[in-house]
Amino acid sequence: MPVMEQEHKIRHVEIPSSLGYVDLLIQSGRQFIEALKECKDCGLASSWDTLQAHANFTWMELLCVIVCALAWTGVRMAATTWIFQPFCKWCQVQPRETEKVPESAWKLLFYSCSWSYCSYLLFFTEHNFFHDPSSTFHGWKSGAPVPKEIALVYLIQGSFYAHSTYATLYMDAWRKDSIVMIVHHLVTFTLISFSYAFRYHNIGIVVLFLHDFNDILLEFTKINIYFKTRGGTYHKLNGIITDIGSVLFSVSWFWFRLYWFPIKVLYVTCCFSLESNPNIPFYFFFNVLLFLLTFMNIYWFLYIVMFVVKVITGQMKEVNDVREYDISEDQKMGVQDHSKKSTRHKDTVNSKQYAANGYVKKKRV
Repeated sequence: MPVMEQEHKIRHVEIPSSLGYVDLLIQSGRQFIEALKECKDCGLASSWDTLQAHANFTWMELLCVIVCALAWTGVRMAATTWIFQPFCKWCQVQPRETEKVPESAWKLLFYSCSWSYCSYLLFFTEHNFFHDPSSTFHGWKSGAPVPKEIALVYLIQGSFYAHSTYATLYMDAWRKDSIVMIVHHLVTFTLISFSYAFRYHNIGIVVLFLHDFNDILLEFTKINIYFKTRGGTYHKLNGIITDIGSVLFSVSWFWFRLYWFPIKVLYVTCCFSLESNPNIPFYFFFNVLLFLLTFMNIYWFLYIVMFVVKVITGQMKEVNDVREYDISEDQKMGVQDHSKKSTRHKDTVNSKQYAANGYVKKKRV
């Protein structure tokens, strides 16, 4: 956490052509141990001094994030009321699916735009960090100016994840992993905020690029799931798109988040950051959060594996979103005749309310 000693020997590290998780843990662990040995006076007081010395974040920038987060909420509510819900009614989508479509449509729209812009920066500008991730920390300097095009990405993403934390609680449908999703949003917002303040923005846009693509495929597939049965008939085209989207989503999740992310982000932040600058501040803090993000990606990958197993074994006759709060309409209807509690829950479903942490939560949008 505190600034490491100036005399720390600069290491030369190369990304291996084939890097496994065991190799990553061993080499990262070795770097962590060496860094700890050379980290003197570690503690809260020293960390606070490091924070004051290296973090650069103005009150005006914080105000912009808050205003944009509120703006995202307003734009989403307006889009839901005037675009998404009327479109669902026009397409004759089932009522219970109409409640879910606006959420997926909103996320699909945002992630498509944000990922496209990150792709533009990484592949069509001088910010060639995806192909050369080791260069993300070259020339790092505390308090260095952030390029405007990257600062724009941070403003958009930071404010969106601040909005998303609120939205998961009060606007989104409650699911099995909603608690994990809230933790994910908080970790992501913390990483975005601190990486901007400490000028780790180069590696930051690589992280965003590797995560947003999967969300595009996820929300696009979910929308086709909701549109498969509409107007009282089954639409085969949406079913085919759902099957293709599910396969692409599963493969891309593994490739982007469980293969590229460790190689192009974790290995770089654990090893190359020290090679480029032995005095890199908050080295442990950022790497712990990035590993936590990796564990959550593995956690969600287990849902994908469950989904694939159910389809292969015939437990699932059609493709559905395994992240959905499965104690929902269909399953509730099957137990309502056996429990007064289930009857009360049926009433909440009919009144368009959703269970959250044992309480009844009204949908705000």
